[in-house]
Amino acid sequence: MSTHQTATEIQDPGAQESPQARYFFAPGKFQDPQTTAAGEPRARVGLQRLETLWFCTGTLCNLQCRNCYIESSPRNDRLVYLSAAEVAGYLDEIEQASLGTHTIAFTGGEPFMNPDTIPMLEDALERGFHTLVLTNAMRPMMKVSGDLLRLRERFEGALRLRVSADHYRQECHEAQRGPRSWGPMLRGLQWLTDNGFNVDVAGRQAGGEPEPQMRAGYQRLFEAHGIAIDTEEPGRLILFPEMDRHLDVPEISESCWAKLGRSPDEMMCATSRMVVKRKGAERPVVVPCTLLPYEPDLELGLTLAESFQEVALNHPHCAQFCVLGGASCSG
Repeated sequence: MSTHQTATEIQDPGAQESPQARYFFAPGKFQDPQTTAAGEPRARVGLQRLETLWFCTGTLCNLQCRNCYIESSPRNDRLVYLSAAEVAGYLDEIEQASLGTHTIAFTGGEPFMNPDTIPMLEDALERGFHTLVLTNAMRPMMKVSGDLLRLRERFEGALRLRVSADHYRQECHEAQRGPRSWGPMLRGLQWLTDNGFNVDVAGRQAGGEPEPQMRAGYQRLFEAHGIAIDTEEPGRLILFPEMDRHLDVPEISESCWAKLGRSPDEMMCATSRMVVKRKGAERPVVVPCTLLPYEPDLELGLTLAESFQEVALNHPHCAQFCVLGGASCSG
């Protein structure tokens, strides 16, 4: 039988406005945070150190991509805009508790749609953090190009922008991101590299294409458009595994670490957390990572101190992206 015929369909908590946010897996899986459907102890990950703190600036975006795990769109405001004051409160906590955090990262939605993003970036940079922004490099970014140039001049390489380019071919990129998304992305990427910004690119490992072939394809694209990015240089081109909601992915038990030759300390939630603010909420909350923004059962508290606890790998993304995919949003 097909996976669809044998699998259980559940909808993400908090995703009720978006019926496409569904996961398919065998009955009983990803239910109990303590044990798998097979009765084995579920794998857990403790926060070893807070190297990266992510802020979801809000889920509003100028695009509605087919493969967006957070379902950003021009209408999705389930996660509302964070304010500069709210971000500053968490940066204060890092400093007061001497957490040793290295990177402050901003994702969305499209971060540059949030009117407080530039003040947030400036605050983080002035405090001495390395700062990362995930962007589609389109009109919202270009509307604040003057502010970005000012930040680059003041802080140089401490500000890094990661541009989403799903594929090196226009038709594949636009199949995910929509028509007329290719040209503006390329122009934005060209503008960033022409102006000396610290830039990397995020693509998708879709369709089974070998990684060397994808890197070569991106390199041809960049050279054709005068974009100064070497795809073989570590961290300049990050190819993320695709997260397919229709795959019946395996659960990760404690015994899987040895079988897979992996360690819980390698997982994203061992070194990072993300702050989100739900629509209608008075305050932001801390969640394990960038991939699990909607699940109330995985909220870790209001403060960073409260988030220093183990995370049960009780979601398909934990298996598909992090453990089996070997990926991290921090790069």
